[in-house]
Amino acid sequence: MSKNLVVVESPAKAKTIKKYLGKDFEVLSSMGHVIDLPASKLGVDIKDDFKPQYVTIKGKTKTLSQIKKSANAAEKVYLACDPDREGEAIAWHISGQVKDAKKKVHRVMFYEITKDSITKGIAHPGKIDMNRVEAQQARRILDRLVGYQVSPFLWTTVRRGLSAGRVQTVALRLICEREDEIAAFKPQEYWSLAARLEGISKSPFEASLLKIDGKKAAIKDGKTSQAIVKELNKSQFTISNIDEKDRKRSTYPPFITSTLQQAAARAYGYSAKKTMMLAQQLYEGVEIGEEGAVGLITYMRTDAVRLAPEAITAARELIAKKYGPEYLPAEANHYKSRKGAQEGHEAIRPTMADHTPESVKNFLNIDQFKLYGLIWSRFIACQMTPAIYSTKAVDITAGKYLFRATGSTMKFAGFLAAYGVQEDDSGEYADSKMLPELTPDEALKLLELLPKQHFTEPPARYNEASLIKTLEAQGIGRPSTYASIISTLLDRKYVDREQKQLKPTELGQVVSKILVEKFPHIFQVQFTADMENELDKIEQGKLDRIQVLKDFYDPFSRDLNSAESSKEEIKKSLVEQTDIKCPNCQNPMVIKWGRFGRFYACSNYPECKTTKPLEEEEEQQKAAEGVVCDKCGGPMVLKRGRFGKFLACSNYPQCKSIKPISTGVPCPEPGCDGQLTERKTKRGKAFFSCSKYPDCKYAVWNKPLPQKCENCGFGHLVEKYTKQRGAFPACPKCKWEPEVKVEKK
Repeated sequence: MSKNLVVVESPAKAKTIKKYLGKDFEVLSSMGHVIDLPASKLGVDIKDDFKPQYVTIKGKTKTLSQIKKSANAAEKVYLACDPDREGEAIAWHISGQVKDAKKKVHRVMFYEITKDSITKGIAHPGKIDMNRVEAQQARRILDRLVGYQVSPFLWTTVRRGLSAGRVQTVALRLICEREDEIAAFKPQEYWSLAARLEGISKSPFEASLLKIDGKKAAIKDGKTSQAIVKELNKSQFTISNIDEKDRKRSTYPPFITSTLQQAAARAYGYSAKKTMMLAQQLYEGVEIGEEGAVGLITYMRTDAVRLAPEAITAARELIAKKYGPEYLPAEANHYKSRKGAQEGHEAIRPTMADHTPESVKNFLNIDQFKLYGLIWSRFIACQMTPAIYSTKAVDITAGKYLFRATGSTMKFAGFLAAYGVQEDDSGEYADSKMLPELTPDEALKLLELLPKQHFTEPPARYNEASLIKTLEAQGIGRPSTYASIISTLLDRKYVDREQKQLKPTELGQVVSKILVEKFPHIFQVQFTADMENELDKIEQGKLDRIQVLKDFYDPFSRDLNSAESSKEEIKKSLVEQTDIKCPNCQNPMVIKWGRFGRFYACSNYPECKTTKPLEEEEEQQKAAEGVVCDKCGGPMVLKRGRFGKFLACSNYPQCKSIKPISTGVPCPEPGCDGQLTERKTKRGKAFFSCSKYPDCKYAVWNKPLPQKCENCGFGHLVEKYTKQRGAFPACPKCKWEPEVKVEKK
């Protein structure tokens, strides 16, 4: 039996650590939490100072028994769970279970899985941080109080199976409020005006109208634009000023959890959940040839941009060698973390700077390689010199009108030599075509005036990156929660992902409206942010957990009691009146919420219990009529499952054949009589493919439309979406798109 026991959370990390520690150490994995609140009941004694009632998690008894057995036989026990609140709580729970080994239990934390970090951690063990444990317990109890008391309220007012979360509901509120802004938005017409000009050099260039009579140009309609064009056609264009200078573009700080998730979403379209999964793999260890398992990055749940001095030194040495001395600033770059960040953590960085992406590429899968390359290049870039752009701005006067032409080129790449990912949509530093040689007071020839109509645009829906950025800016959630917040909203069908944007479903909007209205205290953005600060203060030992819970529960219980008393009122408000007559008793039908969403029901219930699906589902049911099972020939019927609607054989359970629902669009492949049907990838992304698969492998990502292409005659169009145009048809073959006319409201 080994003299020492080390307990970590994941098997992958256990394998890597075992390699470094050798035969005197046994390394076991707890597979996350082993003890938690019970799943079947509230598990919090509200009357006894919110005392939690912990139980062993179902399926973890064997794991816990193995840890206890090994701990009792070992001389020393090292609890090396993750260096955050959850890890501290796991360590605390395990320490309470190994009672016979209590005097031998030590807490160690590994911020990176490397030999040096692990040996130092074992050599300098500490104790469990009870302030951190208290903060984790406070969060867990808060979330349990909200989830287990508000969710049943939703079950009895909307439908069963719904959930409410203390933080997820605030995120849903932000998404729904953005959707309300978009719905209420009225586009306003405006015009821009550019002049195509030519100087002595005979090289044409464009300048944009900037000011009229010294004020910012504002052209509201076409009539005004035409009048300006008419006046300018008679004017002399003359260069009034030329401004040439170099501009510096500063480096970005190293990654923290939120900025890594945002950058991965922009660069590669990764969801926050996928980014964290890949980062976890890189942190826990990857087999690197003869080196064996190596942790390639530091701990990935952090909100601090601090870097260890030795990491900065390694980066500077690599920069000087790989890029040259001109890319190395005289002194190291240091960055300031946002207020409240946990400075005990480092930023996310490679554990060894000389593990370049190219040197480990053959040992990583493509997604791991992309994310590691992003982390490595951002870390190296943060210690490099700024990029320098040569810019020129030329002001051109034509009577009372001032035009400006700008141009820029990169003069020195600086940090962009390592990290060239665009971090915003401003385009401020994008290269543009350099202007021709021009001189002050030079007279210019007007070649053409280019008026253009525009309409103001509504705010964009959130995508994962922008939502995480907003949550962080508002102080909602913490690094470990961003991915789970978004995953929960998607899993609960409160939000759909459309064209990478997060759009609230009808169910999500209903849930958000009810919860925000009936629980005005706890689902406020500021209240949620303040609660995060209070949890931080518990961790710092500045606030008492029980007092924070009491302060929270008093207004929450009042809101809960008020909401309970208004259940019938809420249920009535969700009933939508219609002009449709009941086919049995001729009374009006109403739209209600049920287990699978909305449906028509007779208003004369319970005397008449007639129900029918909404028009969309009715069309799907009609589409199912006449469809027969490929296996037994029985009729197929419309069913609903956890992943949506599908066709199933009516002879179930004797026949378990199922089919996806057809879109009604024929497959365009020559000689194929299949229909295009909606399917999902293993990761849940929707696509449309031929019902004759695998005989026919035709597929498209966008929703097919039953229209032929006017340009090339292809069998169908697809529905695309952009922020500017909304949804519009396009040909998947020749890329033809019809012009979209925007009407003024």
